[in-house]
Amino acid sequence: MSHSSSLIPHPSAPLALLGGTFDPPHVGHLFLAECARHQFNADRVLFLPAGDPYKKSGSVLSAECRVLGTQHSALSTPSPAADRLAMTALAISDNPAFTLDDRETRRSGPTYTVDTLEELHAEGHTNLLLILGQDAVNDLPTWKNPERILELATIAVALKPWQPPEQSKIQNPKSEIIEMPPVAISSTLIRQRVSAGEPIRYLVPAAVEAYIREHHLYRDGSPSPAGTGAL
Repeated sequence: MSHSSSLIPHPSAPLALLGGTFDPPHVGHLFLAECARHQFNADRVLFLPAGDPYKKSGSVLSAECRVLGTQHSALSTPSPAADRLAMTALAISDNPAFTLDDRETRRSGPTYTVDTLEELHAEGHTNLLLILGQDAVNDLPTWKNPERILELATIAVALKPWQPPEQSKIQNPKSEIIEMPPVAISSTLIRQRVSAGEPIRYLVPAAVEAYIREHHLYRDGSPSPAGTGAL
């Protein structure tokens, strides 16, 4: 597994960050990351599987869910971090510009984006590009220390599929829209298809599909036992 602490900060090219539960990671995540890397000439893209990104409010879970296709309902629980890390490692293994960073899964307590940005900045990565979904950008004021997030990173926005830029209603001036064709794939859709016995081939990398099958993920609507698929 690669860690950002082993990366040498590039003096000019940004380090792009793509966070989420990745439950599971799918081709939409990979395409989004590659489009952002290309458009902003990023040195690398860090994939940051979340540890515990959820803030409970009664029976409703609101999350610092950063990209489309990662949000869980209040009635579902993310798969163990070990499984999500393993699947993400498999998904990005053939792209040398993609790096897995497990810091958020190792962090005790809730996971907050600003804490990750502060850590990376302290490691010398001062040119950060934070990839967020459109809804996440508009919800940014509700996150922990949003002003500091905007000081530490430029925001790259992934619009909703088939959402014209002029109708995006992005409420953040320090943001750039990622130029990419629409990809209407979500982790929720994939979990539902697996649970229903429907094919997911070509929606996820072949190695991820094999991992899901071998570890019986999403078959009964519940995650696999903790520790399954540990790296």
